[in-house]
Amino acid sequence: MNNINHLEKSENAHSYRKVALAACFGTFLEWYDFLTFATLAVVFSPLFFPSSDPSTGLLASLATFGVGMVVRPIGAAFFGSLGDRIGRKPVFMVTITIMGLATVCVGFLPTYAQIGIWAPILLVVLRLLQGLSAGGEIGGSAVYLTEHAGTKNRGFKTSFLQLMGPLGILFSTLQIALLRNYLTPEEFESWGWRVPFWISIILLAIAFKVRMSLEETPIYLELMNKNQRSESPLLENFKDPKTRKHMFLLFFCISAGGAILFFCVQVYTAIYLKTSTNIPAEVVDKLSIYGTISLLFFTVFAGWLSDKIGRKPVVVSGLVLGAVLILPAFELLNALGNNTSNQNNSNYLLALILIGISGILGLVVGPQTALLAELFPAKSRNSAATLPHNLAAGWIGGLLPLIVTWINREYGNATAGLWYPTAFLICAAITALIYLPETVATNLRE
Repeated sequence: MNNINHLEKSENAHSYRKVALAACFGTFLEWYDFLTFATLAVVFSPLFFPSSDPSTGLLASLATFGVGMVVRPIGAAFFGSLGDRIGRKPVFMVTITIMGLATVCVGFLPTYAQIGIWAPILLVVLRLLQGLSAGGEIGGSAVYLTEHAGTKNRGFKTSFLQLMGPLGILFSTLQIALLRNYLTPEEFESWGWRVPFWISIILLAIAFKVRMSLEETPIYLELMNKNQRSESPLLENFKDPKTRKHMFLLFFCISAGGAILFFCVQVYTAIYLKTSTNIPAEVVDKLSIYGTISLLFFTVFAGWLSDKIGRKPVVVSGLVLGAVLILPAFELLNALGNNTSNQNNSNYLLALILIGISGILGLVVGPQTALLAELFPAKSRNSAATLPHNLAAGWIGGLLPLIVTWINREYGNATAGLWYPTAFLICAAITALIYLPETVATNLRE
């Protein structure tokens, strides 16, 4: 009997690893494709948005990045609702294909010098397709993986999905660092920046094959067998007071707070250091890699910790620390980055700061995958989780680099715009402390 139980546990563990690998690799590709654009925002500025004022070109480039984020809620509403009606797996196949093809097309897009105004127009169109795809994938994949994870160590097991964003950035940043190292600046601006987008076709083929082996979640299959699927999941979500309340808490506290920290730490820091300090782009890329690698550890640790002490205290701690330390951290980055007297020591301190703020981000995103699913009932979980999550990531997090850069320019101060994320994190921390429920013991079948 013991041997049979051991065999069943082994098979279940193997099955979950297979599901996790398939789900995570697809999400990695989504993040890699989606965030490579942000990594190259400074490069895109003169190629697609030429202007006599460099800051105006950068704003236009960041606005194009933001467009992809703004439409994420539309993709979330459509694909999330579809996932509750027809299943989680079919939706994943569609979203990964749209994202992959749109990203490859960016790599072949002519620049403004070649086709004029059509270059930025086509870039925006492809960015819109990326945003729609990401809206269906990011959030839905959290529900999918959590429904497969069982009840024990759910925070730890699902935290690995949150590594895909940092890994996507890491893979993209490493490529760009290598390309800058082996190519001349002229070669990189001519064709080298296209290489990360071309590589997407290989990753898309692998992801598509891996996802073909995905199985539908047992919870969704149970809903099908009992004929309990919702025909109008979005409408039902907004009619139910408890679901509506949890959607707001997910949007305002967990997803918006996490998105603000993610884009401050993983996206805006590189842009900030490249445009507001004297640090060479190659050094900034290396520093970003150190921060990203440390985030991988912090995220898994936070997921594990949330299983031990609860999701709420871990998330609230991250929001509070972010509210208190983000602005001072960037002011210190600015001071060290413009210190030309002892650059080696400055770079060492810069790396420590990036590692520290990565730890704060890890506290919020580590338990996030489990929380997205645990807050909502099974029959409408996909749509209830994906819409507020992508609304927060798209409208709050995605527009953050643009808003912060604009405020900085208006006030003529490199850190003035950071009062915006600081104020938001303060409000999110207070709201979460008062109203966010503890979900660690949630039965996902209900």
